[in-house]
Amino acid sequence: MLLNHFGLIVDWDCDTANVHDGSCFRHLIEQVGHQMVVSADKEFAKVEGTPANLRVCQRGEWNCRLLVETVLLMLTRVCHLKKVAHRCWAYFKARLAFTMAAFNLLVQWDGLPIDNDGFVPLSIAHFSL
Repeated sequence: MLLNHFGLIVDWDCDTANVHDGSCFRHLIEQVGHQMVVSADKEFAKVEGTPANLRVCQRGEWNCRLLVETVLLMLTRVCHLKKVAHRCWAYFKARLAFTMAAFNLLVQWDGLPIDNDGFVPLSIAHFSL
């Protein structure tokens, strides 16, 4: 998934576990080439021909990984994303699409309060059942 600087999901895609992320998701990075810079770790960028808007970050270099981990934690805990076990690939992708859309809707439910430092506290915990 691609996140913007607020932590909202801009775009996403999925593939099987035996496909390298860098080759599979290159088209997502290229689609937003004129709109945003995408940060990724060095393992992601091992494939030749990386897009110009891909910034490869060394471990601990940028804090944006914390934002990604926060979003993944919310998707796992609140949306129960690890418990998805559909037998058909189309149903699995539909569940992911629903989950990503629901996440963006719930995060913006009360607006996006931005503090003086530009930080947006993300939370969907009060929607957890």
